[in-house]
Amino acid sequence: MVYDDRPIGVFDSGLGGLTVVRALLDLVPGADVVYFGDTGRFPYGNKPAYEVMKYSLEIVDLLLEHDVGMIVIACNSAAAVALDHLRDRLDVPVVGVIEPGLRAARRATRAGRVGVIGTVGTISSGAYQRTAAQLEPCLELTCAACPGFVEFVEQGDVESDQVHVLAERLLAPVRQACVDTLVLGCTHYPLLARTIADVMGPDVVLVSSADETAFEVRAELDEPVRRRPDRSEPRRVKFMTSGDPTMFRELGARFLGPEVEQVEAWSWS
Repeated sequence: MVYDDRPIGVFDSGLGGLTVVRALLDLVPGADVVYFGDTGRFPYGNKPAYEVMKYSLEIVDLLLEHDVGMIVIACNSAAAVALDHLRDRLDVPVVGVIEPGLRAARRATRAGRVGVIGTVGTISSGAYQRTAAQLEPCLELTCAACPGFVEFVEQGDVESDQVHVLAERLLAPVRQACVDTLVLGCTHYPLLARTIADVMGPDVVLVSSADETAFEVRAELDEPVRRRPDRSEPRRVKFMTSGDPTMFRELGARFLGPEVEQVEAWSWS
């Protein structure tokens, strides 16, 4: 089999998936990336499952038009709803963020008490609970929805007093469960890591699925029959958004870095 050198397609409801792109750029240095942030229809976490499924299918069709050879669902809400369906439907590999994050938590936990925080849609879907039962039935999982976190992050507010007060209230269930490991079950949440760590305390390990997802992508690509040959041309990273490209570019630097230079506007109408 010849190595598939098509770009990796990555999507999220907004900017949070750029944390996954950052990990891909660092851990899979040979791969090109096409990213779509659906900021025009953000957020997904409070939308019904059928609507998130519809959005996910539309975005995947768009990414396939860019000839991607793999799809990464860098959105927990979308992965919870659409991952299995897309794996059954598509001829290219599809990687989500839920299982990689839980695998990392399983390695990190000392007492087997793991917390998961995410959007209302992600937590209510039961996707983390089902995946944990398959991976490690002995894990004691405590899940908590954190409405409002994503909106603060998308506004660029990650350390204000308002965010800290909200975190104190929303993280109470996982604190009361005495978890020793906390999965940040939304790709926006790593930008709140300092606030979350302050509330949870120094003995709780925070797990971001971004790096683990990139490791899974690398494992897919590093199979002997698909190993990328050496390349001399610079990698290509393309960004698209259904929202304001100027705001995407400005805030995107917080998630990703200076690589966010040109952002292409996309309209669903």
